[in-house]
Amino acid sequence: MAFFKRILIANRGEIAVRIIRTAKRMGLETVAVFSEADRGAPHVRLADFAHCIGDSPVDQSYLVTEKILKVAKDFHAEAIHPGYGLLSEDPTFAEACEVQNLIFIGPSADHLREFGLKHRARTLAQQSGAPLPPGSGLLEDPDQAIREAERTGYPVMLKSTAGGGGIGMALCSASDELKEAMERVRRLAQSNFGNTGVFLEKYFMRARHLEVQIFGDGQGAARSLGVRDCSSQRRNQKVIEETPPTGVPPQTLKAMEDCAVTLAQSVQYRSAGTVEFLYDEKEGDFFFLEVNTRLQVEHGVTELVREIDLVEWMIRLAAGDYGMFKEDLNPIRGHAAQARIYAENPERNFEPCSGLITQVCLPQNARWDGWIENGTEVSPFYDPLLGKVLVHGKDRVDTVRKLQQALSETEIHGIQTNLGYLRKWVRGPWSKSSPVNTSSLENFAFRTETIEVLRGGTQTTIQDYPGRLGYWEVGVPPSGPMDSFSFRLANRIVGNRENAAGLEITANGPKLKFNRSCQAAICGASGEFRLNSESAPHGQVFDVTEGDELDFGRIQPDGMRSYLAVSGGFAIPAYLGSKSTFTLGKFGGHCGRALRTGDLLSLEECSSEQKPFPYRLETLPKITSNWTLKVLYGPHGSPDFFIGSYMKLFFAEKWEVHYNSDRTGIRLMGPKPQWARADGGEAGLHPSNLHDNPYAVGAVDFTGDMPVILGPDGPSLGGFVCPATVATVDLWKLGQLKPGDTVRFQLINHDESIQALQAQEDFLIGGKEAPQFVSNSGGNFSEKECILETGVTQGGPWVIRQSGDQNLLIEWGEPILDLRLRFQVHLLHQRMQDEQISGILDLTPGIRSLQVHYEPVPGARERMLQWIISHLNGIEQGKSNTVPSRIVWLPLSWDDPSTRLAVEKYQQSVRQDAPWCPDNIEFIRRVNGLPNLEQVKRIAYDASYVVLGLGDVYLGAPVATPLDPRHRLVTTKYNPARTWTPENAVGIGGAYLCVYGMEGPGGYQLMGKTLQMWNRYGKVEAFAEGKPWLLRFFDQIRFYPVSAEELEGIRRDFPLGRYTLKTEETTFDLEEYQAFLKENETAIAQFKTIQTKAFQAERAKWKEDEEEAKEQTIKTTETLAAQVPEGTMGVESLVSGNLWKWRVQEGDQVESGQCLAIIESMKMEISLECPDDGSVHSLLKLEGERVSPGENLLLIETRS
Repeated sequence: MAFFKRILIANRGEIAVRIIRTAKRMGLETVAVFSEADRGAPHVRLADFAHCIGDSPVDQSYLVTEKILKVAKDFHAEAIHPGYGLLSEDPTFAEACEVQNLIFIGPSADHLREFGLKHRARTLAQQSGAPLPPGSGLLEDPDQAIREAERTGYPVMLKSTAGGGGIGMALCSASDELKEAMERVRRLAQSNFGNTGVFLEKYFMRARHLEVQIFGDGQGAARSLGVRDCSSQRRNQKVIEETPPTGVPPQTLKAMEDCAVTLAQSVQYRSAGTVEFLYDEKEGDFFFLEVNTRLQVEHGVTELVREIDLVEWMIRLAAGDYGMFKEDLNPIRGHAAQARIYAENPERNFEPCSGLITQVCLPQNARWDGWIENGTEVSPFYDPLLGKVLVHGKDRVDTVRKLQQALSETEIHGIQTNLGYLRKWVRGPWSKSSPVNTSSLENFAFRTETIEVLRGGTQTTIQDYPGRLGYWEVGVPPSGPMDSFSFRLANRIVGNRENAAGLEITANGPKLKFNRSCQAAICGASGEFRLNSESAPHGQVFDVTEGDELDFGRIQPDGMRSYLAVSGGFAIPAYLGSKSTFTLGKFGGHCGRALRTGDLLSLEECSSEQKPFPYRLETLPKITSNWTLKVLYGPHGSPDFFIGSYMKLFFAEKWEVHYNSDRTGIRLMGPKPQWARADGGEAGLHPSNLHDNPYAVGAVDFTGDMPVILGPDGPSLGGFVCPATVATVDLWKLGQLKPGDTVRFQLINHDESIQALQAQEDFLIGGKEAPQFVSNSGGNFSEKECILETGVTQGGPWVIRQSGDQNLLIEWGEPILDLRLRFQVHLLHQRMQDEQISGILDLTPGIRSLQVHYEPVPGARERMLQWIISHLNGIEQGKSNTVPSRIVWLPLSWDDPSTRLAVEKYQQSVRQDAPWCPDNIEFIRRVNGLPNLEQVKRIAYDASYVVLGLGDVYLGAPVATPLDPRHRLVTTKYNPARTWTPENAVGIGGAYLCVYGMEGPGGYQLMGKTLQMWNRYGKVEAFAEGKPWLLRFFDQIRFYPVSAEELEGIRRDFPLGRYTLKTEETTFDLEEYQAFLKENETAIAQFKTIQTKAFQAERAKWKEDEEEAKEQTIKTTETLAAQVPEGTMGVESLVSGNLWKWRVQEGDQVESGQCLAIIESMKMEISLECPDDGSVHSLLKLEGERVSPGENLLLIETRS
C-alpha cells in the first residue's frame, strides 16, 4: 500500500470502528473525527489520531465539510473513507475532497449525484434495461400525484428522490392519504436531504426486498458479489439481512445479478455499491428500486459467505490496486445472516433511547460489528444503531440456530434495545422455511416483560443483599439495602433467592406499571401504597397482573424506607460483584442512579427452587419514631478520647436524627462531647481527629463534635473517633431513621450481640419468633470491652480493639505519624492476604491500623484473635524494608472554583462562623505559621506525598503524607463536616492530604482539584485491568500546576485514554528514609517549632472565639395555615432540611409545577414545586434556615 499511508474516517459509531479495524490490519494509520457527544466513543480511542470537530448536532460536526477537510489537512491524511450515512453519498463532499487532493474512498462524485436522485436513477436503470415498477417522474403538486396514483393503481409508495435509510417515504392507499403525505414527505426531504423532489411507485403488498452487492473499477468492469435478502423490515428500516435468499428461483437471482452488473458497467461505476430490487413473489417478477452508492450496513453477510473484506477492497481500489478484478472470486459458501441492534423501545412504538450502557455481553461464536462497550453514553443526536450480530452457517437452518444462540447470549444493560424483539422474531416467523416479506413485521406482536417507572419517587434504587463486599480497602462501600432485614423478609416472603435484586423506596415512592404478571411483597415502612385503586398488602405475598399499576405514595407515619421484592428479582448486571446501587459512585443498579420516570426494569425468570414463605404479620419488625439501637463499646472510648462521665451521658441520652442524614450516615443532635484530650496532635487540631483508620458500618463517628452513624454507603477510612458501633442485629434500623426521630444507644457485649443476631437469622429462615432481648451487661462499659488484647513486638506495642461484632481494629505504636508503623500494618496485611483465612470478608489498612472484617458467627472473633496474636511477633522476621512504589504526577488546579463553591455552600447551609471560612488556604497558612499564601502553594507543589491508605473519602481516594516532614502542613478538619465536596477536590486534614474520589461529604481543608482517581468503565492504560482505582499503597504523588480550564480538558480526556499520566517506577526504602530523617533532623525540628507555635496560637484563638458549632438559624415567626391571608395559599415543606436556594422572588409570576426553592435534606437537593398558577406574595424563610415538614415557606397569591 505505497500509494497512501494515512486515512481519515469521516464517520462515527459502528462503521467507524469497522473501518479502523481493517485499516489497522492493512498497516494504515487512521484519523478519527468526533463531536462533543462522541468524545468517549470507541472509534476515537481506536484511531491513531483523533480531533473534535464541533458540538453534538450533525449539522455542527459530522456534516460540516470544511471542518473535516481541515482535520484531514492538519493530520496529513491522504484519503477519506466516508462510511455509510452522513456525507457518504454527498457529491459535493466527494468533489471537495478531490479539490484538496484527498482521495475519496468510494464512488465518483458523478455517481453519487446521478444515483442520489431516485428519479434520475430510474432513468439510468431503464436505459440499461432494468425492469422498473409502475410509477411516475418528479411530481409538481398533489393533483398530479393523485392522477399518477390512479394511473398506477393504489397502494403506492411516495418517495423522496434524495431519500435514504427509510426516511422520506410514505405508503398511501387512497387519494386523501396521498395528499396529506405529499406535504409531510417534502418537509422531511427538505430537512434531511435539502431536496423537496418526490415521486411515486406501485407498492406490492407481498413483495420481498432483495439487493445485489456490486463492485466496479470505475473503468467499465463490475462484479456481482451476490444477492442479499433484506425483507425483514419495520417502517422501511431493515432489521435482519441474510444471504443468499431462499425461495427465489436460481434463474431469477442470476437475472437480477446480471441486471445490476449491466447497470454498473453502463455508468463505469467505481467502488462498492448496492442495487436494490423489489421481488414480487406472486408473479415471480422483480423491479429496480434504487442504487445505494456506498458501503451498506449489511455488507458483512456478503463478506462472510464470500470470505472477503469489502472495506479492504474499497481502500485497495482507491489506492490504485485493481487486483480484485483479476482474481477468481471465492464461491458463495454456506449461509449468513445479520441482526441489527438498535437503541429503541419496542414497548413505546420503537422510540429511540439514549443513556448510559452499564454492561455489554457479546456472543462467543458470532461476529460483532458495533461501537458500544461498558460505560458508553448513547447520545440522542444520532442514528440509534448500536451494532450488528452476524453469523455464518453451513445452510440456512444452521444459520437460524446460530443467530438464535448469538442473540440469546447478547446482553445490553442500561438502556432499552430491540434485543428482545429480535429474539422473538428470530425464534418465530423468520426461522420458518417460508420466506418473510416486507409486510411481515407489520402484524408481529411483541411485549416486553418489564416494569415501567411512571414516577421515580424521591430516591428509589435497586439493591441486593449482602451488597458489594471485598473492596473496602479501596473505599468501595457495601451499599445494599439500608434496612437489610426488611429487604430480606420481602425476598423470603415472595420466594426469591436471598441475593435477588429488589427496590429500596425512600420517603416518597415511585409509581410502577407491570408489563408482566408476577408475585410481589412489600416490607419495611408503611404508607399510601395502592395496587390500582385498592390498598396494597404489606408484609405478605400478593399477585400482580400484567397492566397493573402499583403506586407508592408517601411513607407515613413512621419510618423512612420500604422494600419491594418481585418474583425472580430484577435483571440487573453486577458491578464489582453486586447489583446494588451506589448513587454517589454512579455505579451498580439501574444506570448507577435512582430510578427516573420512563425507566424500564427487566425481570429475572422465576425460580421454582423456593416457595413463598408466609410470616405472621404481628411478628414483623415494628417501625416507630423512638428507637433503641444495640451497640458495642469501641473502638475508641474513655479514658483516652472521652471523659468517663460523658460516655455515661452518651449511652443514657436520647439523640435526635438530623435532617442531613442519608445512606452515607445518620447525623445525630445531642450533648456536646467532653474530650479527654486537647487536640488530635498531628492528626488535626480537633480532639476528635485521628490518624486515618478504617471504619465499620454502623460505627458512631464523631466528625468533630457531631456524631454520625455510618451507613452502608459510608466511607471505609477516616480520621475521626468512634466510641460505639451498632450491633449487626440492629443495623437494619438505620434504614428507618428519619429526621426528627429519637435514638437511644443500648450497650451490650459481644456474646449478646451474636446471640441476638442468630435469633434474627432463625426468624428469617423459619419464621421462629425471637425471644425478648434482655441484656445482662447492665449497660455498663469499661475500657476492657473496648480493648480486647495488647502486646509488644520487635516493632513496638500493639492493641486490638473491638469495632462492633464483625470487625477487629489492630493498632500499632503511639498515635503519631511514623512510617515505620505503616510498615508493620503492611506486613500483617500482606501475610493475611497470602494466608486467605476462611471467614474474612475485608482487610483494610489505615495509617497505623488494620481492620479485619469477618463473618459474625459464633466463635469467629475468638478464632481471628488467636490467629492474629500468634502471628504478630513473627511478621517482621526476614521481611524486606523495601516496597514497590511509583512516582505519579498529577495536575493540580490551585484554589479551583469548584472548591471555593464547596466552602460557600458550607457557610450557607452548615456553619457560617467557622475559623476556616471563607478561605481554607488562608486557614492553612495561619495554622502553620507561614508568611504568605504563596508559601502554602510552593510547599504543596514541592512535596512528595506517599500514599498510606486508599478510599479515605471513597473510590480509591488516597490518604497521603509528605515524605519530608517540612512539607507536612497540619490542619484541623471541618467541624461539623461539609455536606458536599466536588469530585477530586484536593484537601489537607491533620498532616494528611486527600484526593476526594467522588462528590460527597468531607472535612479536609480544600486547596484545589485534580484528575480522576476512579474510572468506572473505561479501559485506560493508567488503570490496571479489573481495578478501576488509579493509585496503589506506597505510591508517591507529585503535583504540577495547571489552570482550571486546562484541568477541565484533562479531566475530559483522561478517562478516555487521551491524556497520558506520567508515572515513574521506583521503590520506597524504609532504612534510606530513616537515614534522610536523621540527616535533616535539625531543620525538621526548626520547622516543627514554628508550626507548633502557630498551631497552639490558632487553637487558643479558636477556643476564645468559638461558640458551639450549631446551625446558623434566624428565628422567624411561623405563618400557620389559619393565618394565611385571604386570596393566598401557603406552600409547605414536605421534609426536614435546610433552605438552600430560592428560585423566585416576591412578586414573580409562577406556574403550577415550577421549582420555587431547593431544600437540602438527607444530602439530596429536593425541589419545592408550585401547587398552582399565581404570583409570589411573600417569602417566609431566608436562605440557610432550617425548615420542618408542614411548615409554610412562602405564600402564593392564586389567580383563581
